[in-house]
Amino acid sequence: MVRLAPGSAEGGSATADPNAVAFSEDAEKTSRRGSPSGSQLQSLHLVTKTPTEIQIPAEIRPQDGRFASGPSKVRSEAVAALAELAPNFLGTSHRKPGVKEIVGRLRTGLTDLFALPDDWEVVLGNGGTTLFWDAASFGLIDVKSQHLSFGEFSSKFAKAVARAPFLADPTVISSETGSHPMPVGDPSVDLYALTHNETSTGVVMPLSRPTNSSHDALVAVDATSAAGAIPWDPSEVDCYYFAPQKAFASDGGLWIACCSPKAIDRINRLANGPRWIPAGLDLGIALDNSTKNQTYNTPALATVFLTMHQVEWFNQNGGMKFSAGRSNALSSHIYNWAENSSFATPYVQDKAMRSPVVATIDFDQSVSADQIAAVLRANGIVDTEGYRKLGRNQLRIACFPAIEQADMEALTSSIEFVVEALTSA
Repeated sequence: MVRLAPGSAEGGSATADPNAVAFSEDAEKTSRRGSPSGSQLQSLHLVTKTPTEIQIPAEIRPQDGRFASGPSKVRSEAVAALAELAPNFLGTSHRKPGVKEIVGRLRTGLTDLFALPDDWEVVLGNGGTTLFWDAASFGLIDVKSQHLSFGEFSSKFAKAVARAPFLADPTVISSETGSHPMPVGDPSVDLYALTHNETSTGVVMPLSRPTNSSHDALVAVDATSAAGAIPWDPSEVDCYYFAPQKAFASDGGLWIACCSPKAIDRINRLANGPRWIPAGLDLGIALDNSTKNQTYNTPALATVFLTMHQVEWFNQNGGMKFSAGRSNALSSHIYNWAENSSFATPYVQDKAMRSPVVATIDFDQSVSADQIAAVLRANGIVDTEGYRKLGRNQLRIACFPAIEQADMEALTSSIEFVVEALTSA
């Protein structure tokens, strides 16, 4: 596998960087602000209270304590709507009108939300983003791909491709965690694999076609934690794929790919060519079924409905301006709070790279983020822990559109209360 230095000149010749390593390999060696180890642990304040002994006053606790970066909060209105429809929907055939109508509404709603051109298709399949990487290895990459790796999830597609015996070794361009690299035009590359938002580190990147790339090259974007909350331009992308358990406030187990005519042509050519493709990973089969408003095999109907309900909620209230606006307001609050805190700071230093949907907040050595998260969890405020492989003294907080602004403000008040209780114990 070839790894390029992030500083390689755009359009210039690529040189291998022997010091570039995968995220999971260098996470332990990365210089970390606020990561207690060795003698630093001895300087941490010893807390005598257990998490269950610290009670956050009800008046400052969030009404809804779900702040997970995925699976995310599911709106109670969507659950109620599903329960109302359930007797005539759940447990029925996915190839009959009742289910196909919901799939059709989902595909139409996404087309409207993303302002997709008329010749694009919204394709659905079972298995989530991880399975889609395997499907894309069979059905989107012709020979060689280039991958940007700047966190745990952005690195995984490249690893899947590297194991495919029918593809050339992928080019991987890496950057330090807390930042992102940029793609480099290469005439030998037929697919550029980008990540709109790195969920593990809270880094967002702009989406644009690399200069000096082949006319036939595709730009495929993993948008699992970005889709529905971060705007994008279809003219810069050919395949925008995601799972719905984050901004779309649904369950997992489903992948959705918005495909341009170039991507559709590539899918059909590879599906009808000599390459053997398992039926469950065949994007040609998924495309054919999706145009009929169905999936190849039976989907989780609740996931399909909840995703459709969230998409229609967005569109009924102003589309991407509404959904992205909610996430921007939530993340602005948490970042501003951290910047003005005496014990916390945003992990991502470059403000342009700070994610509007996943906020990563570092804490200094006066308090343990793990202890804060444990106390929050004991008080019904859940899933704020930092990403395990990043290994920082950090909280990771979702800012997806389903979360209420008042709950985010209550969360920061609760954190302040917990820190005071821990450091004064």
